[in-house]
Amino acid sequence: MFMLMFKIYEPIDRAALSLILLLSLAIGLLVIAGNRSLLKVRDFSWKNQQVGARDTAFILTFSRPMDRGSVEANLRIEPALPGKISWSGRRLVYTLTAPPQYDRTYKIELQKAREKLGFDKQGSAIEPFVSQFRTPDRAFVYTGTAAAEKGRLILYNLTRKQKIILTPQNLVVKHFRIYPTGDRILFSASEWSNYKPGLFEQSLYTVTTGRNPNSTQKPGTIRQILGNQDYENLKFDLSPDGKAIAVQRANRNNPQDIGLWVLRSDVESTPQQLLSRPAGEFTIAPDSATLANPQAEGIAILSLTPNVKPLDFIPSFRRVFSFSPDGKESAMLKYNSDFTQSIFLVTNQGLQKELINTAGEFIACQFDPSNPQLYCLLTRRKPGQEFSEKLTLESVDLKTFQVKPLLVLPNQVETKMSLSPDGLELLFDRVVAKKTEPVKGDLRTDGGSAIEQSSLMLFSLKKTPKSNGYSSPQPLPLQGFRPQWLP
Repeated sequence: MFMLMFKIYEPIDRAALSLILLLSLAIGLLVIAGNRSLLKVRDFSWKNQQVGARDTAFILTFSRPMDRGSVEANLRIEPALPGKISWSGRRLVYTLTAPPQYDRTYKIELQKAREKLGFDKQGSAIEPFVSQFRTPDRAFVYTGTAAAEKGRLILYNLTRKQKIILTPQNLVVKHFRIYPTGDRILFSASEWSNYKPGLFEQSLYTVTTGRNPNSTQKPGTIRQILGNQDYENLKFDLSPDGKAIAVQRANRNNPQDIGLWVLRSDVESTPQQLLSRPAGEFTIAPDSATLANPQAEGIAILSLTPNVKPLDFIPSFRRVFSFSPDGKESAMLKYNSDFTQSIFLVTNQGLQKELINTAGEFIACQFDPSNPQLYCLLTRRKPGQEFSEKLTLESVDLKTFQVKPLLVLPNQVETKMSLSPDGLELLFDRVVAKKTEPVKGDLRTDGGSAIEQSSLMLFSLKKTPKSNGYSSPQPLPLQGFRPQWLP
């Protein structure tokens, strides 16, 4: 019967029917035999890539469903890189619980893992997988104080012991912030001829660092972002995602017109006003959408979108020193009625916990990106009738709230502190001020003192094996101040 039906078809129909039968037979055999494609890692998202502190997870994609327990038991990363494993189908997601160490090459290896089969069957073993990724060199940026480098931004590669001057000699840099990928720096600067007390002639610029390995752009390429023709540019901050700049500006023709503006740095745009009154030490939050603005009665949380009412208000505090990387916690400064100062841990769940109190003052605080602790630089009063203070570095364990002194520093002027992106080292500057009033050509601190000289120090936060303590700060062969690590 089938042969009779087959004969009545046209030749092209018979050919199509034959092909359908052959394909059906092949599919049936494949189903019976199972999927025999090579069991392997099909893709590794960090393969031969350079990753930094902002990279928080990698993905392994497998060719077939895997026995997850065998994968997790046999995955190796050298040097060790703490993290948590989660799954989505054939994809393994490894989320870091601490940033990778910089100046390292990491090797990832997987062997003996097996595919997922029935309870009574032993799956085939995976093809051995070996790959690697690397982290950036240890590098930072500072403002030079030596003769030919005075007032210029300088990049120092600590790994290679290499110095690169980024800005020209005619500009004196006031402040700077580094973009999240480390490929550019946002800075305010004026011509040396306009660098005078009480004169605010700073414009905002960007300069390239050459950090991006996928870019051919050389370091030192400068672009003006915001001029100062109609408004004086005072303070500024850069959002963590690098897409927004908050600037405090004053109208040159109307001294009462001073406020906070936002400038979108990812597009060509004009500044938009956020706040029509003076702002204190404002800070953009890790979400890059909100800003903490100190006011007389506390901290206002503002949207970076113009014409939006304040989102929240936290009374009694005077400044936000630092946010935790995830933005859930902040270190806030409070002035007490007994003329002391305190740092509080303030969380987005409403917790307000006093951490440190001093009769002196707090200079800086930063959250450790790899451990639940906070580093603070502060002054403490020495006992005695004469007024005397010592500058100390202290850490706070955010689980036990134990405070531990780490270091006493020499008396210095306006010391700046910067914690490395992997949480392993701290940079300090050591500024010596002139005893005379500033004159033309002097480089000045934020407080207006003329700088006689300034050097940089590196402090390792890794304990030495013998003493189980910390080694002394290491002086660096660099003359400068305001150091900041590249991310």
